Amino acid sequence: MSYFVAACPLLSSWKVCDEMSDNNKLTTGIVILAAGIIILLGKLGFFSFLGKALWPLLLLVPGIVLHLLYYSRRGPAELLLPGGVLIVYSILFFVSNFWGVGTIKYTWPLFILGIAVGLFEYDSASSRRQPGIFVPALVLGLLSVILLGWTLFSLNIIYIIAFILIIGGIILITARGKSRRLW
Repeated sequence: MSYFVAACPLLSSWKVCDEMSDNNKLTTGIVILAAGIIILLGKLGFFSFLGKALWPLLLLVPGIVLHLLYYSRRGPAELLLPGGVLIVYSILFFVSNFWGVGTIKYTWPLFILGIAVGLFEYDSASSRRQPGIFVPALVLGLLSVILLGWTLFSLNIIYIIAFILIIGGIILITARGKSRRLW
């Protein structure tokens, strides 16, 4: 801002500063102030953090737009295929950003699930049913769930699942012959 003030006497010979209306000075001042704040935040790493944390929005927003185009009757059902894939992938990458990139080695089957979701959405929304879509979507979805379960069982979560199963078994054994109101 001080640069503009210092330049005003120089510019006054051209009568630029004198002829600027108060609204133009206000607008110019706000633009210069905003530019300074943006530059300062950039140098402090604010936009770097946002870029690292929110980059999956680059996938989520187009996925939502594709769905909106279809549901507003402005586009064909084929838009749901990439839309479903993009939304599932963006959720996967948000989870990866939140819990660390290392989660991808356990959640990689969700990439297959993204394709299954896109195919299923397209098949369910398409006006003309195509016979070869639903079965591959179902197979890919089941495969994804099975592989996801397999990779999650390699974590320590298996102990939690085993503990829940043991507690459930004990409850069922001790509840024999009692009223069904327990359930």
